[in-house]
Amino acid sequence: MKKLALLFLVFVLTIVTAACGTGSSSQPAGQTENNTTANNATEPGATELTIKHKLGETPVTKNPEKVVVFDFGVLDTLDKLGVEIAAVPQGGTIPIYLSKYEDSKYVNAGGLKEPDFETIAGLNPDLIIISDRQADLYEEFNKIAPTIHMGVDYTRYMDSYKENSITLGQIFNKEAEVEAELVKVDEAIKSLHEKATASGQNALIVLANAGNLSAYGPGSRFGLVHDVFGLKAVDENIEVSTHGQNISFEYIMEKDPDYLFVVDRDAVVGGDASAKQTIENELIKNTKAYKNGNIVYLDPNYWYLSGGGLVSVAGMVKAIEAAIQ
Repeated sequence: MKKLALLFLVFVLTIVTAACGTGSSSQPAGQTENNTTANNATEPGATELTIKHKLGETPVTKNPEKVVVFDFGVLDTLDKLGVEIAAVPQGGTIPIYLSKYEDSKYVNAGGLKEPDFETIAGLNPDLIIISDRQADLYEEFNKIAPTIHMGVDYTRYMDSYKENSITLGQIFNKEAEVEAELVKVDEAIKSLHEKATASGQNALIVLANAGNLSAYGPGSRFGLVHDVFGLKAVDENIEVSTHGQNISFEYIMEKDPDYLFVVDRDAVVGGDASAKQTIENELIKNTKAYKNGNIVYLDPNYWYLSGGGLVSVAGMVKAIEAAIQ
């Protein structure tokens, strides 16, 4: 009788063990039913999340210690959040308000278009963050460490900027800080948009580069002035491209904008800050923008070098609101 009871107990334990084994193998560890690993970032104790980005999906360990940053908008955000980074491309022009990253304390990762892969590999980083200028080298970066693309999509600037900020908050456990900053920016943009639309005025944004001018309209690199801030474009048909549409002074005089916003590239890439002398010639003096004192020189550190950061976007909003009368 005892032998029969023992056999029965072994039979029951065998069934229970088999059932448990089946349950654990039905879903890979660390994944949800829909195979989305990013959701695990919100689970207590989660130490890794999968970042979906323009160039793929990358598993990233939370709170990485050695971080290499090639995008100045991302650098801007991480600096605002108090996150330490290990290396930056000191061969590029670092925004003046982030000049502390020129210090030898930070490893020089090379140039924006010519990374120093040997130095980066020697650092043994935990995470590398790149954007469009390094996109063609993604696979090379990925051989060294997990690499994610975090450039701003200018066709959906604010959504892209917010997504990048939130992702950085998740990676570095700074969600609350990011949310607070985004709320402040949203409130400032709401106020600016109301002011801009009520004015009924239009604007033209130009990039000044070594005496040449390029115009940017809706959906472009600087298009958030129209798409988000609410100022009408003086020309809705400006070609959307990375380098803008080449224009002449006659074009500006013909379009006669209420506001002329100027980004002086030379001021931040080693040239002479000569945009004012270039722009304010006899032709431009015939425009409403000049006559009404509405030619505005925007800070190229924010607009040209580090757009998409928590600090730069807030500064961009303030600059346009201060300009509108």
